[in-house]
Amino acid sequence: MVNEILLKRDLAEHFKIIGLGNNKDEAHSKDDYRQAHSIKRSDNLKKHEKFLESNGGKLIPFIANGSEVNPEKIKVRLEVVDTKNISNDIFRLAALNWSIPVSQGYGRRIRFIVWDESNNKIIGIFALGDAVFNLKVRDDLIQWDSEQRKRTMVNVMDAFILGAIPPYSNLLGGKLLASLIKSQEVAGLFREKYKSSKGIISNDYKDPYLSLVTVTSALGRSSIYNRLSLGGDKIFEKIGNTSGYGHFQFSDDLFQQMVLFLNQNNYETLGLSDFGSGPNWKFRIIRKALKKLNLNYNLINHGFTREVYVSKIAANAFDMLNGNCKEPDYKNLREIEEIVGLAKARWILPRAQRDNSYQYYTNDLFMKNIKNG
Repeated sequence: MVNEILLKRDLAEHFKIIGLGNNKDEAHSKDDYRQAHSIKRSDNLKKHEKFLESNGGKLIPFIANGSEVNPEKIKVRLEVVDTKNISNDIFRLAALNWSIPVSQGYGRRIRFIVWDESNNKIIGIFALGDAVFNLKVRDDLIQWDSEQRKRTMVNVMDAFILGAIPPYSNLLGGKLLASLIKSQEVAGLFREKYKSSKGIISNDYKDPYLSLVTVTSALGRSSIYNRLSLGGDKIFEKIGNTSGYGHFQFSDDLFQQMVLFLNQNNYETLGLSDFGSGPNWKFRIIRKALKKLNLNYNLINHGFTREVYVSKIAANAFDMLNGNCKEPDYKNLREIEEIVGLAKARWILPRAQRDNSYQYYTNDLFMKNIKNG
């Protein structure tokens, strides 16, 4: 039984702990972003405690010591994660590296591990998932109407996870990973996986081609995506910011209390958690709960805006998305080998020469960083 007064109190105390005050228009530091996500991250670590205890020892050897990394010899291999083998556990471990808990993605998901073949260690991970249906800055850029968006949204994906892990993160490995999204191999792997897929909601065959990838910054202004270009090619371009609305500020425990509270007050919540039953189900539940509690709906405005970037995978991406052509123009996409060569010359080798701190990283620090945040 959920008590209404206690639930209101718990919500107020929770928002105070994570630092969500009344002034949502003020600029936020990266530490503010981390503090706002601190309880969510703690919830996430609790879910993974047994996994880390059981698998940490066998997975840590895939994390490089700095002494094992030779920037000049870095050679990239891309692996698509398979839920049935160890790649799934490796990806899961790497995803715990960041102070902002990573999304699990929605709908279609294709996850990648980026390996350094020179030492068989992990450079980092990234993953593409179904993009959110409503994103104003993206939709204004494409000049979509709602019907056309329904037809061609299948060609758009969102990079819901992307990052290099130490010691490669010290060598600007994140910029390398972001550049790999715009590669022949990624476009080809996407096509191979989804060419015969059917829509979860519509149940229609979609025949998708990867045309556009969106990404949002984790900590306000992005040092990875901002004006990211390589060899004369723009990889990501900033198109605006999110509105600052969301539900990350509601912890898993509070959300479950809201569900129980609605159920005991005869509100239907069953079935809303399935992807195929409709979008934004968490918003609907939170909105109903706030109304029933006589709380301000504006509590879903956390005020933490994020930068939104797009990468045009197909040169004719906007024509594809507006229905003016049916096949993508991939002629300007580079192969991974060429991208790595350019990235090493542009970012990795100059950083290694300026700052050799990566050499002193030891992989035992990886687990300590996960547990200590």
